[in-house]
Amino acid sequence: MNWLITGGCGFVGSNLADALLAKGDDVVILDNLSRVGSRDNLDWLRSRHGDEWRFQESDVRDSESVSALIKETKPYALAHLAGQVAMTTSLQNPRLDFEINVLGSVNILEAVRLYSPSTIVLYSSTNKVYGDLDWVRYKELETRYIAPDYPGGFNETTPLSFHSPYGCSKGSADQYMLDYARMFGLQTVVFRHSSMYGGRQFATYDQGWIGWFCQKAIEAKQAQKRCLPMPRFTIYGNGKQVRDVLHKADIVGLYTTAVASIEQCAGEALNIGGGMKNSLSLLELFTLLDGILDIKLVYDNLPPRESDQKVFVASINKVIKTLKWRPKVSYHSGINIMLEWLETIQ
Repeated sequence: MNWLITGGCGFVGSNLADALLAKGDDVVILDNLSRVGSRDNLDWLRSRHGDEWRFQESDVRDSESVSALIKETKPYALAHLAGQVAMTTSLQNPRLDFEINVLGSVNILEAVRLYSPSTIVLYSSTNKVYGDLDWVRYKELETRYIAPDYPGGFNETTPLSFHSPYGCSKGSADQYMLDYARMFGLQTVVFRHSSMYGGRQFATYDQGWIGWFCQKAIEAKQAQKRCLPMPRFTIYGNGKQVRDVLHKADIVGLYTTAVASIEQCAGEALNIGGGMKNSLSLLELFTLLDGILDIKLVYDNLPPRESDQKVFVASINKVIKTLKWRPKVSYHSGINIMLEWLETIQ
C-alpha cells in the first residue's frame, strides 16, 4: 500500500509515517518544514527508516507541485495533515490562514479528482468547526466546567458555526472534503479532532496544550532540583476549560483503520477524541502533573481567549459504530509517556 502524507513532518504525520514504514508500506511525505520541530521529525524519520521512503519539500499552496506529485504517485491513501493550526496566527494573518487551509485543501482535492480519483483522502479537521458553543448551558464546578445537557459529549449533529479565521478556514476545507465526496464521488473522510498529544509533538504556547504544559512542568522540576524559584507561566481564563485528549498511538490506529474500512466511512464526518473518560481541564492536568513530578506549578491568569470553548468533549459513538475504533490509551498513561519523551529531548 502506498501513502502520501501532507504535513508528514508534523506531529501526527511523523508518527503515522513511522508506523506505516515499520509495517512495510510505501510512504511519500510532502512538507514545507515551516512548523517548529518539523526538521527534527524529518531527521528522526531518516534515522529510523533511511532511504526507504521519499520526502518532497513543498507547500500545499503550490498547485502545480501538488498536482505533479499526486499524478506521479497515485497514492492508495492520502492523509492531508498540512495546515495552519494556531488560532493566534489566523488572527494575525487571515490571508495566510486561508491560503494554507482552504486553497491548499482544494489543491489536494482537485489533484485527486483529476489524476487519482480512487485515492482515499483522510482530512484532519477540528472541533473549532462548531464555534465557541456559547449557546450551550454550562455549570461551573470546583475544577471544571460541565455541559449538563451533553453528558456524553458533542456529536456530529452539533450545528456548524465558524468563528475566527482559523475556524472559517478549517471549516471551509472540512465542507469541501465532504462535498467532493457528494459531487465527484471521491473517497474522503473528515476527522473533527479534539485535543491530540504524544511524542514528536513540539508544542508551542498557542498549539498543543498538553505538550506545552508538560514542558512547563518539566522546567519546574528542573528548577526545583537546582533549588531555583519555580518558573511562572500564563493561562487563559480560570483553567476550568475542558477538552478530551487523544494519544498519538490511538490517532495512528484511527487513520489506518479508516483506510481498511473505507466502505463504511467514505463521505462521512466523524468527531474524534478521547471521549468523556479522557477529558481534562487545565486545573486537573496541573494537579496530575504536580502529582507525577512532585512539584507545584505556578501560573498567572490572563483574560479568556477569544472564541474559546468552555467545554468540548467529542461524542465518539459514531466512530465506534462506524469503524469499531475506540481509544485505548488513558490520559494518565499517555501523559506519563509524554513526559518521558520530553525528558529525552532536553
